[in-house]
Amino acid sequence: MTASDVPAVLTRARQGDSEAFRMLVESHSRSAFRLAFKMTGNEQDAEDVVQESLLKAYRHLGRFETRADFGTWLYRIVANCAVDMIRSRQARQKHTLTEPFEPATSAHASDQPGPDRLTASAEVQRRVAAALDGLSPLERAAFALRHYEGHSIDEIGRTLGLGTSAAKQAVFRAVKKLRVDLEELRTAPWPITPKTN
Repeated sequence: MTASDVPAVLTRARQGDSEAFRMLVESHSRSAFRLAFKMTGNEQDAEDVVQESLLKAYRHLGRFETRADFGTWLYRIVANCAVDMIRSRQARQKHTLTEPFEPATSAHASDQPGPDRLTASAEVQRRVAAALDGLSPLERAAFALRHYEGHSIDEIGRTLGLGTSAAKQAVFRAVKKLRVDLEELRTAPWPITPKTN
């Protein structure tokens, strides 16, 4: 689907054409999943977020302003659904013990790192995940859009429904918190050893 096809496809989708909506979804599903995954840090949660977002988009397609960009509108829905999921996860974690972090290790036989390298890599992943979990849902969304997806501050503001200044502040706060939380990784000698509490 080319950019010139989008207005006609949108019109058909808004009139209830499920095939037209499928075309819109296919052109944006990969980037929607990527954003959801960067925000949630979990493949299953990301799939759930995308599925919920697409259902919401389909239900509310009649409200979509055809002058706007469909991708930005869908991204906003994905970001909001991911923020809701992160908030509910954080609320659950306050009442239950968190499970230990188990990083996925899928390396090819020819280039498998040694046990020390795997342990150090797992510890880095665990600390980064913990630092990201320490961000507010809004900060995490802004950080993911800026540093994983490469969006401008204006685009982040439109996606999250924020003014430019608020979007910039959310990104700034996220980066500042992550720098503080991950400072030890930057200065620590290799290999990184697991923290003991």
